Amino acid sequence: MARVDHFEPVDVCLVLEGTYPYVAGGVSSWVHDLVGAQSDLTFHIVSLMPGEKPPERRYEVPDNVRGINHVFLQKMPSGKGRVKRLKKHLSDMEPALKSMQASGDLSDVAHLLQTLAPNREAFGRESLLNSEPAWQMLLRMYKEDMPESSFLDYFWTWRSLLGGLFNILLSPMPEAKVFHTVSTGYAGLFAARAKLETGRPVLLTEHGIYTNERRIEIAMADWLYEAPGGSLGLEKPKRDLKDLWIDTFVAYSRCCYQACDQIITLYTGNQDLQRRDGAAEELLRIIPNGVDYEKYSKVERTPNDRPTIALIGRVVPIKDVKTYIRAVALLRRDVPNVKALMMGPTDEDEDYYRECLQMVDHLDLKENFIFTGRVQLTEYLGQVDVMVLTSISEAQPLVILEGGAAGIPTVSTDVGACRDMLFGMPHEDPPLGTGGAITPLSNPAETAKELAALIKDPAYMASARKAIKERVRKYYNKLEIDRIYHELYVTFIAHETMPEEERVKRAEQEAA
Repeated sequence: MARVDHFEPVDVCLVLEGTYPYVAGGVSSWVHDLVGAQSDLTFHIVSLMPGEKPPERRYEVPDNVRGINHVFLQKMPSGKGRVKRLKKHLSDMEPALKSMQASGDLSDVAHLLQTLAPNREAFGRESLLNSEPAWQMLLRMYKEDMPESSFLDYFWTWRSLLGGLFNILLSPMPEAKVFHTVSTGYAGLFAARAKLETGRPVLLTEHGIYTNERRIEIAMADWLYEAPGGSLGLEKPKRDLKDLWIDTFVAYSRCCYQACDQIITLYTGNQDLQRRDGAAEELLRIIPNGVDYEKYSKVERTPNDRPTIALIGRVVPIKDVKTYIRAVALLRRDVPNVKALMMGPTDEDEDYYRECLQMVDHLDLKENFIFTGRVQLTEYLGQVDVMVLTSISEAQPLVILEGGAAGIPTVSTDVGACRDMLFGMPHEDPPLGTGGAITPLSNPAETAKELAALIKDPAYMASARKAIKERVRKYYNKLEIDRIYHELYVTFIAHETMPEEERVKRAEQEAA
């Protein structure tokens, strides 16, 4: 395989799709902290981006990041010169391309790479998408796969999916001892290619499950036409373009899982989705996000003459602040002097904020409910007795851990990693006990009931405080999480490189 030799060799190549260092958010912050904590290791970042040039950086990249290269998924290079025997090359690739858009296997990626290798510099947009042989291949795939769909819609879908695929397979490959991708999808496909070309270990850390997120996104997409059913019969409808998009991303995930030496996620619930998409049980591992336990554990309790609860987050619909407000109204019947804080910015969805204000007024909660706006969390945690989380969707909300380090239990909806954080993961030994309570979504009555149980039972409250604080110290301490990743990197850096012949042979065996 052709190699690019102008990248500085590094310990770890991070493969990122649409995140760090250009987009602020949870995953980007995680990457920034991860790299900063591994100061004795060197990193290279492969950034997969839409558009044609990178946006402004949102993070100051640490010195141990020795290079960043970009793959613009919607802008394939035109290629250099003509490709000899192009018709035969495309004909050779066609079965693997069909498989990649149906079920996918690492051997498909290997086959495509082997076909592209002899003319890597020449291949590009002109030969793979715009040539007469490419047009004929498009027509064959359309007629075989979904001839009843709109050809124009299929044409643009085909170009988008294959353009992204070929971009990944033709882009420069850094020289690294370990490749670490933070999602499947296109980033996972790049990591699978790295495994085949370099033989180096591949790690995956999934915060959210890429295929699940794409399923939701594609199901809701109004830019994808979905043909209506033609009858009221029980026959299974034919595949449409939404199926094609979803199947393709599932195929990329399967290829990534097959290439991985370790498949990591934040909490147990994600592992069911990983297994569904083909992840091998023996490679699965949970490494949660961590918080600065030392900082939050030093928060001192503030004498408070009123039981105080708090929801920390943005005032937006996904946090379901209205359920929190209704729960406070119900809780007031059992705890009349309760003080409820809503700590977080109110300017992201001003209409929703106004509706929440109106609800507080309508339920006569002005003496109980306070919108604080943005706050310095450590200045408020000392006065909070119980945290509340009513979100309808989360991954691993750090506020539960930050409050937990300060000895504050949480009543939370059953989303993301909340059950693991409050009740303990399956491997917790010895069991530390309950650090709060879990409630159904959008259920103010259950939320109020669990809050009252904690506030009115000092023994229960003390037990929950002790459990959540010890759980954060033992399993969610950022220093420990950083140590785990460092140990993981060092272990895989020491792996010997697998010869290319062995890699190809193993891919063929896995396919069989």
